[in-house]
Amino acid sequence: MGKAGQSPLKYDFMRRVGAVVLGGGRGTRLYPLTKVRSKPAVPLGGRYRLIDIPLSNCIRSGIDHIFVLTQFNSHSLNRHIGGTYQFDAFTDGYVQVLAAEQTNETGDWFQGTADAVRKHLLHIREFGIEHYLILSGDHLYHMDYRTIMATHLKKGADITVSALPVTRQAAPGFGIIRVRRSGRIREFVEKPFSQDVLGQLVTPENVFDDAGLEAKGKPYLASMGVYAFRAQVLEELLIEHPEWVDFGKELLPNALKTHNVFAHMFSGYWEDIGTVKSYFDASMDMTAARPVYEFDTPDRPTFTHARALPGVKILNADIRHSIICGGSRIAKASINHSIIGIRSIIGAGAEIDHGVVLGADYYEDDARRGHQIPIGIGANARIKQAIIDHNARIGRGVVIRGSKRLKDCDEDGFSIRDGIVVVYKNAVIPKGTVIE
Repeated sequence: MGKAGQSPLKYDFMRRVGAVVLGGGRGTRLYPLTKVRSKPAVPLGGRYRLIDIPLSNCIRSGIDHIFVLTQFNSHSLNRHIGGTYQFDAFTDGYVQVLAAEQTNETGDWFQGTADAVRKHLLHIREFGIEHYLILSGDHLYHMDYRTIMATHLKKGADITVSALPVTRQAAPGFGIIRVRRSGRIREFVEKPFSQDVLGQLVTPENVFDDAGLEAKGKPYLASMGVYAFRAQVLEELLIEHPEWVDFGKELLPNALKTHNVFAHMFSGYWEDIGTVKSYFDASMDMTAARPVYEFDTPDRPTFTHARALPGVKILNADIRHSIICGGSRIAKASINHSIIGIRSIIGAGAEIDHGVVLGADYYEDDARRGHQIPIGIGANARIKQAIIDHNARIGRGVVIRGSKRLKDCDEDGFSIRDGIVVVYKNAVIPKGTVIE
């Protein structure tokens, strides 16, 4: 939600707004979930992908001119978007993937977030868009983008930065802004670690009060990575300053000197899914009776690839506080606080406690499997504090138990990050293996 009493804009205006979703870099902090896919293509919640979050926000907000910029492991992302986001013949809407490419002017990779947009200006601006929304592809939140555009227009802003309150402990991980009482941004510091600098960036309580925000214990305003630009302003800044390659580090701090840059206050749930731990923690919260983030409510659906899957088949299993997705087959297993993704096969006697099983891309028959271990979780396996990626083959009696005492490492078929065991996509863990 935006500032109290602020009315969102009508859908017809939003058709003049183009969204640019940044696919991110190599996603090294989210490895090995990014081993064979880009960050926006990482599965989430059993049947969605991270890219579904900003794209669904756009569609619900009336934005149907959407570009997704990516350069690493983009095959599965392209396939997901192409098979999901198809607008009907009575609209000119689209979701278009723009990958890094060689041209007569440049042949290198994206050097940063701003550079990624700069390199694709030719493709983006030819459609006559009046305003741009720059979004990240790895954040988890619901937002009606009409609210930030309403702030953008009301303030007569050249640039508007959506921001939310954060604690002092969290502040060094974000771009922190300092604002006047009017909402105009005075300073933008990317990931400030200096205690002296942090001391100067504290937001006065009256700023939070004016915005109707409850910010006790959260005295800093952090950028959410959601930016609104007047089209002409963004294009001029990118073209005239090729040395500015990143929005947070260079373009926004420098633009404060010459342009009207305002903050849009946000008070809802927002999470950066940038690490294995943040991914796992967000997933575990989804299994709670009242999760802080829900994919679907009557007024906020999340869109994803439609699949013709059979119903879940459960044979005398004990399932508690878990999400079970379509096409899964669960024998006499015990599942607690876990997410079981599409087409998951859980063998008899298996125990899964605080686990994320991403499921499978396909069903296999005996001829396709051959002499391999079947896809899924084998009989009597024990899984705890672990993520099992797509098509993994977990043998009978395998024990996988994550814990804080485990050190980060990369092994044959799995990695450990922050005490969480992540089994690779298509990995084979032979029967009787113990990882703990």
